[in-house]
Parts: sequence; C-alpha cells; structure tokens
Amino acid sequence: MDKLSQKYITYLKIERNASKHTIESYDNDLSAFRDFLTRTQPDAISNPSKVTRFSIRAWMGELSENGMTKSSIARKLSALRSFYKYCCRRGYLDENPAALVATPKKEKRLPHAMQSPVVESMFEAMASETVTEKRNVAIVEMLYATGMRLSELTQLNISNVDFSAQRIRVMGKGAKERIIPVGSKALSALKTWLEVRPELLPAKPLPEDSGALFLSNSGRRIYPVAVQRIVKQAIQMVSESSKTNPHILRHSFATHLLNNGADIRIIKELMGHSALTSTQVYTSTSVERLKDIYKNSHPRGKT
Repeated sequence: MDKLSQKYITYLKIERNASKHTIESYDNDLSAFRDFLTRTQPDAISNPSKVTRFSIRAWMGELSENGMTKSSIARKLSALRSFYKYCCRRGYLDENPAALVATPKKEKRLPHAMQSPVVESMFEAMASETVTEKRNVAIVEMLYATGMRLSELTQLNISNVDFSAQRIRVMGKGAKERIIPVGSKALSALKTWLEVRPELLPAKPLPEDSGALFLSNSGRRIYPVAVQRIVKQAIQMVSESSKTNPHILRHSFATHLLNNGADIRIIKELMGHSALTSTQVYTSTSVERLKDIYKNSHPRGKT
C-alpha cells in the first residue's frame, strides 16, 4: 500500500495540480489509515486487495471512539474513496472498498443568534459621530434589518436602495435577484451615512467603486474582512461570545422573525434560500426557546 500511496500523491501533485493543503491532508489521511492497518490487518499493507469495506468501517469506528467529529471522519473517508478510485482506474486494484461505505451524517449545528435585547444594546453602544462610525452603524443596521449575506452587502450599489419604497435589491447566490424590505431605523442610518459618504470617496474613484453603497476607509468598495472587523467590534461591546461573524446577524434576523410569528416560507424568500430545508433549521432554535420558556414558567417545568 505504501507504493500505491506514493503514486497517488505524485498523481495529485503533477496531474491534478492539487493545492499544497489538499496534498498534505490526503497524505496524512492515507498515513493514518496505513497505521491502522499495520495494527489490525498487517497483511493488507503488502496486499492492498485485502482491504475491504469492513476494514474501512472499523477504522471509522475507532476514529469515532477517539472523539473525532463526523465531519472530520467524512473527510477522511472522502480521501480513501479518491485514493481507491485512482487505484482502480490505473488497474492496481479490481474493486474500490470505500465505494459502498456510507458517509457519516454530519451533526446539525444550530445557528447561533443574539438575543433581541442584546442587539438593541449593541446599537445603543455604537458611536455615530465620525464618518466611519456612521458607516459602521449603517452596515450593522443593514445586516440585521435584511438578513443578507456578507458577500451580498459588499456588492451593493447606491442604486440598489429604494428609499421611497423602503426596500433594497440584492443579488444573491446563483445570480438570483431578490427584493428585501428595509425598516425605518436601517434606512435612517443609511441616509445619515450617505450624507457623509462623499468625504471618503476619492476625487477620481475607480468605476467599480464610484457607485458602491459602502466604502472602505481608503475610499474603495468595502471588502469582506473590513465588514467582519466592524461587526466583531460592535458585538464585542455588549457580548463576550466568540460568535462575532457577520453571519450571526443573519441568524438573528431569521430567528427573531420566526419567534415573532413570521411565516417560515416568507423568511425563506427574504434570506434567499433555494430550499425550505435550509430555513427550517431556525425552527429548531425556536423550539429550544419554547423549552426554556416552559421550564422557567411552568410550576412543574423545572427539572
């Protein structure tokens, strides 16, 4: 198996031109599997055809017992599938023992949302005196008011905003356009920012920056890392949570709508999800909230 592994890694480097990270990951995964076989099925090292799907399942079981997450195990299985697929195509093996091994189902991670009072405290704590502070308030308000993705916010142009109709036009995944209503507080913050926006715009802006809704400190279209920094600073003023990515505002948007009675199908359209299953994860957080209310409110609810 050692020789076949070396051939496969060379194949990844030369023929597939795989990234250094991919090559290292696959090499580590194959080495880990070889170590397992050395301990449990040494004859398979010299005769790779001895490896069966049961060998692979046993390895996956050991990884699970050692505390490895299902997503990490699934990645290692993917590496084995690719390796054995290569071996079969090159005629080194007749069968792919990993082909029929089921991929572990990944754990469903419930989206983390901020509590409504914490969100309000965050906006109250944000300064709005300088040009950049006014921009930052507008950015955070827009993310929370619309639930849009970070990539969607950075692509926005001034022309996307319709103040009279109180809505914004967003280009989402797969170049799908959607219209999202915007609340009065977010629109007010946006107007305040647009009044001072020219102070950041250079005398001769680049064509791709001139119409951008949000600008960086250097007058260019704002970039994702800058928005991440702005959101992180805003959240850290009122929370010690490690969850400070702009996506938490998107999660909060959906969760707060659902908790206040919004139809999940409407939330799906607002968020730009292609399938309802992507939105249904928020129902789990709502159920957890109901459980907390029940435990704290019902005379016999506490355990």
